[in-house]
Amino acid sequence: MESRNPRRWWILVVLCLSSMVLVIDSMALTVAVPSMTADIGASAQDTQWILDSYILVFAGLLLAAGSLGDRFGRRKIMIIGLLLFGAASLAATFCATPGEVIAARITMGVGGALIMPSTLSILITVFDDEERGKAMAAWSSVSMLGLVGSPVLGGVLIAHFSWHSIFFLNVPVVVLAVLAGLILMPESKGPWQKPDPLGAVLSAVGMTALIWWIIGIPQHGAFDGWSAITLAVAVVALVGFVVWENITPAPMAPLVLFRHRNFSGGSLSLTLVQIGNGGLLLVLTQYLQFVLGYSPVKAGLAFVPLAVAALAGNTLGMKLAAKTGNRLLVLAGMLVMAASFALLTTVSADSGFTVPAVALGLLGLGAGLAMPAAVGALMGTIPAEQAGAGSALNDTIQQAGTALGIAILGSLLSSGFARTMPVDVPEQARQSIAGALAAAHGDSGLVHAAREAFTASMSTTFTISAIGVVAAAILATLVMRDSRPDPATATEPEPLTEPEPLDRAEAPAAPAEAPAPATAPAGV
Repeated sequence: MESRNPRRWWILVVLCLSSMVLVIDSMALTVAVPSMTADIGASAQDTQWILDSYILVFAGLLLAAGSLGDRFGRRKIMIIGLLLFGAASLAATFCATPGEVIAARITMGVGGALIMPSTLSILITVFDDEERGKAMAAWSSVSMLGLVGSPVLGGVLIAHFSWHSIFFLNVPVVVLAVLAGLILMPESKGPWQKPDPLGAVLSAVGMTALIWWIIGIPQHGAFDGWSAITLAVAVVALVGFVVWENITPAPMAPLVLFRHRNFSGGSLSLTLVQIGNGGLLLVLTQYLQFVLGYSPVKAGLAFVPLAVAALAGNTLGMKLAAKTGNRLLVLAGMLVMAASFALLTTVSADSGFTVPAVALGLLGLGAGLAMPAAVGALMGTIPAEQAGAGSALNDTIQQAGTALGIAILGSLLSSGFARTMPVDVPEQARQSIAGALAAAHGDSGLVHAAREAFTASMSTTFTISAIGVVAAAILATLVMRDSRPDPATATEPEPLTEPEPLDRAEAPAAPAEAPAPATAPAGV
């Protein structure tokens, strides 16, 4: 057994900073959406593209980025991603139109795709079985700190400066992460293998076309005109990718991982959860600011129950995982999440914040129990030499679920709002609650109608969310297995290949089923 890396805990600090920048950006941007869209004159469609453009690029490039990290160096790819993300964030502080913000978000998506697979794969390879759970718990705690602090800090910045400061918030974190990575972190790679350029192109084109098609459904329908062409491109590219990856001697993505019940069950159940969570924070942020009249700071503070409960659920889940196994935790956590969505369906324009606060607490608790257990189970099936590509494969599936959730729930929210609004109101007032409040000009009747229409359509979206999470719970229970039986009687397939020592200092064993960090819901 090779000695542990003496700088492994300093490396964890770098990984925490690198992942925190993505959490801070997503949560702070959620709080900034109302004031940003009002300032730059963004329509409801512009707002959806500001959020979805990041996911479009992020999901499209994840597989290629994970493979690049395994091949050329995980630290190198992560630092390139951080620099790109920071530069795009700085450029976003000068944006004045929706198109400029969307362009900045696209560039940030490229950077985020380079960052995400590298951070988790480095953590898996640096820490051995004994310490991996402790390292992931520390990483989760830092992520939760960002989840709690970024909306509040974002609200303060908006109140005293402007929404542009939300993007500038990323810059110092990126600078600190890059410097720490260069100074503290050694390079690590997977075993050498031939490049797979065709696989990279097919995965990027296929995932980008698929997410593009999903995003365009509310505006253009599923099978009309360009939507049909986009779907055809997605199907051809993704089918070609699957076929190619199964026949090429050096595949970019380890699709064979889906033979493992824990990987396939964990990935698909997490995808359904992401569909259910899609748009949650965006919907609640609009409810808090447009219906309840909260300031950005107060709206940010309103998400504290979600983050605190998620941290508590993550801590409790770590203690219970060894006793109950991951599958029971996933089932229990997802049922709690479904209960939170069911509670949110009862919210009305006159409900206040009590019901949403309880629901957010339940959602955080359920997510803290279920999602780390699901990620821990599926990551335990990934050989160390394919850590980057394997984690990217899981991230890609979940991001597709997030985009699908935002598209479906966003469409339901917009169409439900327009359908519920009185027919004699101005067209601007029928497009979104922000447009209705802007067109009201002191008309209390129109304001009341807009708030009632918004909460009615919000209830429909949360009903769909509850159904999606229940489906995820059922799927996880039926497919996943706890790998606690004796190895001689275990039915799970053996690891695909024996891990080989990595470059300079990272010599891990194959990952065990350790709890993984909680992930933020709804497009985070």
